Amino acid sequence: MRLCGWQKVNGWLVAAAVASAATVSWAGVHDGGVGSCNTCHIMHGDPGAGVGDGLLLAGSSSDVCLNCHAADYGEVLGVDHLAPPPERGPGNFVFLLADNINDSPDGATNPISGDAAGHNLLAPGHGLATDGTRLTSPGGSYPASELRCTSCHDPHGNSNYRFLRGPGNDEGSGGTFVYPPPLAEGLDLLVGGVEANGNHVAYQSGMSRWCGNCHGGYLDRHNRMGSSFRHPIDRNLSTRTSSRYNEYNGTADPTGGSAATAYLAAVPFEVVDNTVNRTAGANTSSRVMCLTCHRAHATSAPAAGRWDFNVAALGDDGVVSGSYPLPNPYPDPNQTSLCGKCHSGGMHTSTATPTSD
Repeated sequence: MRLCGWQKVNGWLVAAAVASAATVSWAGVHDGGVGSCNTCHIMHGDPGAGVGDGLLLAGSSSDVCLNCHAADYGEVLGVDHLAPPPERGPGNFVFLLADNINDSPDGATNPISGDAAGHNLLAPGHGLATDGTRLTSPGGSYPASELRCTSCHDPHGNSNYRFLRGPGNDEGSGGTFVYPPPLAEGLDLLVGGVEANGNHVAYQSGMSRWCGNCHGGYLDRHNRMGSSFRHPIDRNLSTRTSSRYNEYNGTADPTGGSAATAYLAAVPFEVVDNTVNRTAGANTSSRVMCLTCHRAHATSAPAAGRWDFNVAALGDDGVVSGSYPLPNPYPDPNQTSLCGKCHSGGMHTSTATPTSD
């Protein structure tokens, strides 16, 4: 007798099989256990029933992923880009479907489509298409036409955070992983893992380098003098910056923060002892990374920004474009850019020499 069940793997809920009533043997979908392959692939019978490559049960690998990960929680792909599900950490691909995400003063007359909101997956069964502007990954050479969920995540599972790929585990569509997967702890989706300052993805190390597998040019470009936008990446915070992070409590109370409760999920940092429940602020072992300012999937701001880099006050987000206003972590609608969490002068233009690996 076979029953269908569920198992938690790396914090994700996955389908599982029970071999018999006498001998219980769990086999998660992403572990490739007996009885799990047919969750994604056609197994026997008419091969024509498999509509995608590899006898997939959908037209693309991303569509197969989204059949579960959009339907169960919506944490990956919501239904309405104006009313997305609660944030769980990576951002939401639903913002790729927005008509305009430009909240600059000229945003109404110069719209920026949701195509610029983040990573453009090929998932036609869910209304998602490849990037309409870029042919390759910014700062790299990964073909935009090949970007799928499985470009970054191994659908058959591994021991890495969120099944992220690493060296020797390439998806094979044009990218080669050089840098290993990051160390991190994810939110537990089984217990309502909604992002909060005391319940957040805990980045520990290696995130920026892993992003560099496809966007390696930005690891240099953001650090380089003369770049159009210069910002240190993958380096420890200075004493001054970490102190600023801890004392900052918003535009209305810029020095009222406490180091014990200073962690802001909207502006995360890496630190080796990070946990999902950490509330303590930064120190000189904390590191700025790509996901300090960007989310991994997509947001309603250009370039998957954690906040809209084009607005002067967070209360202005969504006003010009009519797009979803990203949540303001402070109660003041006149709250300025969250760059202020680290930089008293606003947008950072430091001329400090970046550290080497």
